[in-house]
Amino acid sequence: MNIHEYQAKAVLKEFGVSVSNGRAILKASDAEEAAKALGGPLWVVKSQIHAGGRGKGKFKEAAAGEKGGVRLAKSIDEVKTFATEMLGNTLVTIQTGPNGKQVNRLYIEDGSDIAKEFYLSMLVDRSTARIAFVVSTEGGMNIEDVAHSTPEKIITFSVDPATGVMPHHGRAVAKALKLSGDLVKEAGVLVEQLYTAFIAKDMAMLEINPLIITADQHLRCLDAKITFDSNALYRHPDIVALRDETEEDAKEIEASKYDLSYIALDGTIGCMVNGAGLAMATMDIIKLYGEFPANFLDVGGGATTEKVTAAFKIITADPNVQGILVNIFGGIMKCDVIAEGVIAAVKEVGLTVPLVVRLEGTNVQLGKDIISKSGLNVIAADDLDDAAQKIVKAVRDAR
Repeated sequence: MNIHEYQAKAVLKEFGVSVSNGRAILKASDAEEAAKALGGPLWVVKSQIHAGGRGKGKFKEAAAGEKGGVRLAKSIDEVKTFATEMLGNTLVTIQTGPNGKQVNRLYIEDGSDIAKEFYLSMLVDRSTARIAFVVSTEGGMNIEDVAHSTPEKIITFSVDPATGVMPHHGRAVAKALKLSGDLVKEAGVLVEQLYTAFIAKDMAMLEINPLIITADQHLRCLDAKITFDSNALYRHPDIVALRDETEEDAKEIEASKYDLSYIALDGTIGCMVNGAGLAMATMDIIKLYGEFPANFLDVGGGATTEKVTAAFKIITADPNVQGILVNIFGGIMKCDVIAEGVIAAVKEVGLTVPLVVRLEGTNVQLGKDIISKSGLNVIAADDLDDAAQKIVKAVRDAR
C-alpha cells in the first residue's frame, strides 16, 4: 500500500524526523489560507499522486501551465494560481504512463534554502533477509540514472536484525554523504529514527529524495515516499485509514475485497490462475506466443466459488480484454470449484470473448465434466502450452 508525500511526512514526524511544515488541500479555494498559515516568503506547491517524477512531469491540459507538478511560489497569489491550475488536471510523469493521473490533492509546503541534496532509501533486502540502506550524494535525481551512469556513487549496507541499528550505521551514512561536524551526529540520529519507523510501521520501502542540508547546516527530509507491507496492514489501522482509493485501479480495489491478488496490466488476454508462480509462467508463455497479458490474477489455493466468480467479473470488466485464459493446477484448490465459479460468472455477466480453460489436479475430471455439460462456448486445453497457443489463436481470429 502506498500513501501520499504529506502523509508519509506525517508518519516520519511521529518518530522525530525533521520535515518541512506544510498543509494539504483538496480545493483551490483553500490555497490562500494554507499559504498564510505557513507564512512564506517562499512556498512549494506539490501535486500529490502516487508516482515519482512529479517535478519533471507535464499536465495534459493547457490550462495547467507548463511548470510541472512541483512549483515554487514567491507570493500568495502565485500559490493560488498554481493551485487552480493543478487541481483536477491530469499529470503525466515517467512513472504514470501516458494516461497520467488526476491531481486531487496538493501539498503546500514551506520553501527550503538548500545547500546540498542527497538520496537515501530503505528497503527489505530479500537476499539477506535484512533491511538495507541505499545512500548517494546524487540527490534530486532518479536513482536509476545514477545507478546506470555513476554506480560508484551509490553506497548500500544492511542492518542485522539481531542487533538493530547501531552507531556505526549512522557513521556509514555520514561517510557516504561526506558529512562532517555536527552533521555526522545528525546523520546518526536520523538513521536511528528512520529504522525505528520502518520496523514499527511494517514498511516495505522508504525513499527520501532529496534529503537536504539546509542553509543553517541541518539535515531535513524534503520529500518522502513510503510503501507498506500489505500483509501487515491488519496491525496498523492508522495506516489503512490513509489509503486513497482514487489513486488505485478500480479493479484492484474490487479484487482486494475478495482477497484476490490482482494487478492490472496493458495487454489483451485476461488470466485467472491459482498460485503466483503459475500465474507468472502463464503470463510469460502468453508473451512468448506474441500477445500480452491484461492482468496478473492469483485466486489463491483455497478459493471458493464466490471468489472465482468475483475474479471472472473483474477480468471481464476490463474493456481491453479480448480473450480469457483460465489455468488451474488443483492441489488445495479443486478443479470442480473453479469450473462452477467460471460457469456462474459467465451466466451472470455473459461471455463475449474467447475463453480457454486448462484444468489439472484434484477433481480434474469432475471439473471438465461440469464445463463440458454447461453448454458454454469454452475451449478446452490439455496443458499450459496448448492453452496459451489456443487463446492467442482465438484472440487473433476474433479480431
